[in-house]
Amino acid sequence: MYEIRFTPEALEDLELYSKFKQKQIIEGIKSQLRDQPTTETRNRKRLRPNELAEWEQRIDTFRVFYDADEKERIVKVVAIGHKEHNKLFIHGEEYEL
Repeated sequence: MYEIRFTPEALEDLELYSKFKQKQIIEGIKSQLRDQPTTETRNRKRLRPNELAEWEQRIDTFRVFYDADEKERIVKVVAIGHKEHNKLFIHGEEYEL
């Protein structure tokens, strides 16, 4: 199993959502990233090189951006955002990947 860690910025992102949505996001992270975070699935993919993170996980309209260290067995969640149509919002602002 991988240990899941959140950056302070990711925790701030999480606080922007209601308690219900926070619970939904955290449960999705735990269920999908504890065992095989570097295996691509329907809801998880490796991103093209960018400044944010190496991986993206989809939980409904939410997007969790993270890096995984396979040697240390740590998943570091760096940002949490949501999509509205074709636009991604992180930290409350539109973001381009």
